[in-house]
Amino acid sequence: MDDAPAPEEARSRSVARRTVLGAGIGVATLAVLGAGATFAVEERILPGRSKLHQLLGLNGEPGRISSTAPGPTATGSFVSTARLGATCGWTVSYPPGSKPGDALPVLVALHGYGGDHRSAFGTGLGLDRFLAQSVQNGSRPFAVASVDGGNTYWHRRETGENAGAMVTDEFLTLLTQAGLDTSKVGLFGWSMGGYGALHLGGVLGDSRVASIVAESPAIWHTAAEAAHGAFDGATDFAANTPFGREAALTGIPLRVDCGTGDGFCPNVQDYVAGLHPRPAGGFTPGGHNLDFWRREAPAQLAFAAARFA
Repeated sequence: MDDAPAPEEARSRSVARRTVLGAGIGVATLAVLGAGATFAVEERILPGRSKLHQLLGLNGEPGRISSTAPGPTATGSFVSTARLGATCGWTVSYPPGSKPGDALPVLVALHGYGGDHRSAFGTGLGLDRFLAQSVQNGSRPFAVASVDGGNTYWHRRETGENAGAMVTDEFLTLLTQAGLDTSKVGLFGWSMGGYGALHLGGVLGDSRVASIVAESPAIWHTAAEAAHGAFDGATDFAANTPFGREAALTGIPLRVDCGTGDGFCPNVQDYVAGLHPRPAGGFTPGGHNLDFWRREAPAQLAFAAARFA
């Protein structure tokens, strides 16, 4: 997997798809438009935030996968009833010094659009190595588990497919049977998975969720803004938007991170403004890509580790 996940980047840029600047804008055009256009983009008078930050080099240094050797992994697949018979691959990464069968707490990682269970590990996000680094640095040992959710946005769709129920009713059961402690799980997700972590956190509630890390969550204010396929229409959007459902996360330690050059950033800032208390994390230079997500991973895993009982 390379460092430029096209499906994720496309999802971010869809926020600004009705753009005057356009995806093909060049630096020369920016020079002509000048500071006034830059201000207009930042203040959402004009769209094009993601491309603007990229062209101006405002996204900061790219994050790098830790060089710490990962611990053992377990992989497999199951046929999901909730996903209407889809075969779902899964991976569990254990930190060095632990092994499959150990009763560790578990952080469930929800992948973004176009990804699968492998996206969280290896040359993708590299959470297996960041996990090893976290434990080496003194955090409590825990496992990271990921599963295939398709491109369903982790909620029930009009077809009856429900990747969220697959996680809560099937995957967590599988993890329990594997010996992991699922009495109170952590939820972690990026882009589509960031939305999914917020959604499933509200479904499970504080009695089952130790913490949530929502990274660059793919969220919109209206159904009309949403990327094609994210929801089945206005009714589905209204039933599943995180806006207006902030109270469902009451009592759950929450961290939200988003790059200031991410097309979703204005929406995420609006969402965070409605959360009380304000979540951990914040808004730092970065785009909607692995460069930003890898940079934030060490702090995010430390946050999750500290919230396991």
